[in-house]
Amino acid sequence: MTPLDGLAHRPLRPIWLCRLDANPWPCGEAKLVLLAAFADDRPGLLALLSTLQREAEDHLTQLDSGRSNNLADRFLSWARPPDR
Repeated sequence: MTPLDGLAHRPLRPIWLCRLDANPWPCGEAKLVLLAAFADDRPGLLALLSTLQREAEDHLTQLDSGRSNNLADRFLSWARPPDR
């Protein structure tokens, strides 16, 4: 079982759109659910998202004739803890 198994707003691979609302994944709802699920483990959330980002970059690069996709903002920027 993976952390995404219970998530309604899961990615549709290899195009990385949300299966439910067709927005780029992680969509807004997925972000909210993931933040809540990893509320006490932000490093774990960032590790998961980093792994998924690499997978998405591989898929999307293959689909886009080898053109590189930088997905750091899409996958990681929203999950970083706020500056204190």
